[in-house]
Amino acid sequence: MSTEFSLQRAQEKMAAAGASDLAIRTMRHYFLEAAAGATGFVPESTIEPLEDVAALKDVATLKDASPHTAAHSEALDQTVILKLNGGLGTSMGMDRAKSLLEVRDGKSFLDIIVQQVRSARERYGARLPLIFMNSFRTRADTLERVPSDIVVDDLPLDFIQGMQPKLAADTLEPVEWPANPELEWYPPGHGDIYTVLQERGIIRQLLEHGYRYMATSNADNLGAYPSAELAAWFAESGAPFAMEVAARTKADNKGGHLARRRSDGRIVLREVAQTPASDMDAFTDETKHRFFNTNNLWFNLGALAQLLEEGDGIAGLPLIVNHKTVDPADPTSTPVVHLETAMGAIIEQFDGAQAILVPRSRFLPVKNTADLFLVRSDAFDFGDDGAARVAMDPLPSIDLDPTYFRNIADFDERVGAIPSVRELESLTVRGDVRIDPGMHLAGHVRLP
Repeated sequence: MSTEFSLQRAQEKMAAAGASDLAIRTMRHYFLEAAAGATGFVPESTIEPLEDVAALKDVATLKDASPHTAAHSEALDQTVILKLNGGLGTSMGMDRAKSLLEVRDGKSFLDIIVQQVRSARERYGARLPLIFMNSFRTRADTLERVPSDIVVDDLPLDFIQGMQPKLAADTLEPVEWPANPELEWYPPGHGDIYTVLQERGIIRQLLEHGYRYMATSNADNLGAYPSAELAAWFAESGAPFAMEVAARTKADNKGGHLARRRSDGRIVLREVAQTPASDMDAFTDETKHRFFNTNNLWFNLGALAQLLEEGDGIAGLPLIVNHKTVDPADPTSTPVVHLETAMGAIIEQFDGAQAILVPRSRFLPVKNTADLFLVRSDAFDFGDDGAARVAMDPLPSIDLDPTYFRNIADFDERVGAIPSVRELESLTVRGDVRIDPGMHLAGHVRLP
């Protein structure tokens, strides 16, 4: 079967589903790369470690903790907050938006995000719009929960991430899966955000309303609260793009790291799926590649608009070829490929792009119930501004038996009010154990 035929089938399938011309052209761009043999790999021989990254504590002269200045207010007033909210929390057995999980005092991630934005608006007198990138599975739940008065002017509260057809691994033809046609589609990574922002005209709309900057982060990262300090730094820097990075530890050895490309000196982002097996030792060496992407990103909207205009709407991100099966729950089902892109990989597209080293407290993702255990515990304090702040350093390590604690329903059944962890170094739980709020957790604890 010819590549041209497979591509035509994919384009027709997207058109029949109502995809925009830009979405189809973007899919075509990456399809042709994959058909030509592109793997998306970034071999170790083509990069060198990023040695020096400026730390916010050293370069910023305007501190969040100090009385705010006109520079704080002006920068935040020209900033838009965009939250990536497409995840269902399937790793925790959920079938709705993960951001609806309760975190503290009956408040969900979404509730706390709204609290953070309201607090920043009040403190700095900033407009500070809040926009969500939802998936078609998270949109209804999100819009039902977010108060409508959070909307600013006529700006959208959300937009929906696009979908592309899964392609058979051997022919690149769109797969058919009559047992569950929904499984014939996949979201093509967070890099799809640029396609949707462009096709919806959202960047242009924001610029017309006087916004100059956009700060994006994951909805499950409550450490990424609206920071006037960072907004003022970014505005003063004049950079077209900046990525918040944190120092890697052994716990971060599977996360995407920054490096410098030998051929042109540009900063690049390398994900684990872009790393050849022979280079995995180097990829996971946190002493070699010392900075990882928090996915807290800052954009100059004018620079982003210009980049997309020059690319005819296509951001031209590095390809990530992910090998899957059409039914993720059935490893014997048809092998497929997902053609994906990473949102942060756009760093290599901008002249003058920067990385800024931020405190680890800016990166507090909840990917599993062990993370949720910590966020619900007294290892974190939540102020009136909704910002999650680390109350102890280092944080204790939590290892919960996946048989009994992986799913949120099982977790909630066995973990009610969480005892203090302020004296805890590590907790390992094996078996069907109930964690009682009266327990004293100190040092290294193993249950039962």
